[in-house]
Amino acid sequence: MKKFAVVAAMATAFLGSTAYAAELEVTHWWTSAGEAAAIAEFAKVFEEETGNTWVDSALAGSGTGANPVIISRIIGGNPMGATQMNTGRDAEELIQAGLMRDLTDIVADLDIDSFYVDQELLEPCRYEGGLYCLPINIHSWDWLWLSTAAYEKIGQPVPTNWNEYVASWPALEEAGILPFALGTGWPINGIPGVLMAGIGGTDLVMQVNRDKNADAVRGPEFRKVAEAMDMLRSVVSPETMVPSFGDAGNQLLSGDAAGNIHGDWLQGDLQIAGGVPGEDYECLPALGLGTQLTGGGDSFYFPVLPEGTDPAVIEAQEQLARILISPEAQLKFNLVKGSMPIRTDIDLSGANACMTKALALLDNGLLPSGDFSLSSDTQKQLEDLNLEFIADDNISVDDYVERYATIIDQAD
Repeated sequence: MKKFAVVAAMATAFLGSTAYAAELEVTHWWTSAGEAAAIAEFAKVFEEETGNTWVDSALAGSGTGANPVIISRIIGGNPMGATQMNTGRDAEELIQAGLMRDLTDIVADLDIDSFYVDQELLEPCRYEGGLYCLPINIHSWDWLWLSTAAYEKIGQPVPTNWNEYVASWPALEEAGILPFALGTGWPINGIPGVLMAGIGGTDLVMQVNRDKNADAVRGPEFRKVAEAMDMLRSVVSPETMVPSFGDAGNQLLSGDAAGNIHGDWLQGDLQIAGGVPGEDYECLPALGLGTQLTGGGDSFYFPVLPEGTDPAVIEAQEQLARILISPEAQLKFNLVKGSMPIRTDIDLSGANACMTKALALLDNGLLPSGDFSLSSDTQKQLEDLNLEFIADDNISVDDYVERYATIIDQAD
């Protein structure tokens, strides 16, 4: 765990009723260069405004690897002071078991309903009249990232949509350029949802993610999604995969790879590496085909701490909850993270070209992502299926569709 520096003299200046500075452990899975820079912005505001110490406890493996650790600690009676998790259903059993703090009174005077950009983001946080988490951004997987350098090498303009991109693959392969960059493990998991929104369309996303309609999975629109996944696996292999999504981003900047589908948090890493949208890479929301993004993101939860916990730590939880959704912290964090802020009342004139594109689509409403709508168990089953399909050419498109439909049919 890492403690961000704090000036001791600040401790009494900002603490209010707290007698001395508290240490608050915060768990999250933001470990890439861009993600680490973004979470440091939250830590800095928290320490400057309260005099407390943010004890950073980063967990590797994204949500796939980190969620079990977070949940195990809370259930096992060793909770952290605060934790990031996906906005959605990942923490619903912890909430129902009474292991998360109700934040209703803590943020009562902030009138959060007046500034949250989409009230549906708060729905997973509500349970029996209480509020158990605070969404702190809007993330979307629905981005096609394209390398300017790769297309300069083959003398073609950068594609403006998925269809043009796929059509460029033969020329890229002939030039020795990877058509598609992919990190090992979990980055494949978001891709079917992106294809479903961009190729299958709004109705298909609603039928599958919201309505859990297995017949829609067996229909012609989802088959187009499965066929697109089949095309992708024809241009990737274990030998071409790189360790992380940040490494895939570096391949785009160097021109070694031409494209990547990944969430908007990739742009945080591209920025840290010196990439400039519109110059070094292009970002196409909804594959350049659609007008809506699937929306989810990250929320912060505050576990109930054991009896006898220092009151200063409990107060630090409450201070952090309010700071995370404050205008200052929202602006600083999201401009670095690459995500859209949850507030409608902050100045986003400093947003880069990719965030500007995303903000322009917000008025069209957000589609429910799998993270947002599906239980952790259902998500895990789909993740396993996607990993198996991308690695095994013997699994046919028909098999993939039927197995996907079976999982959706059994989803709660």
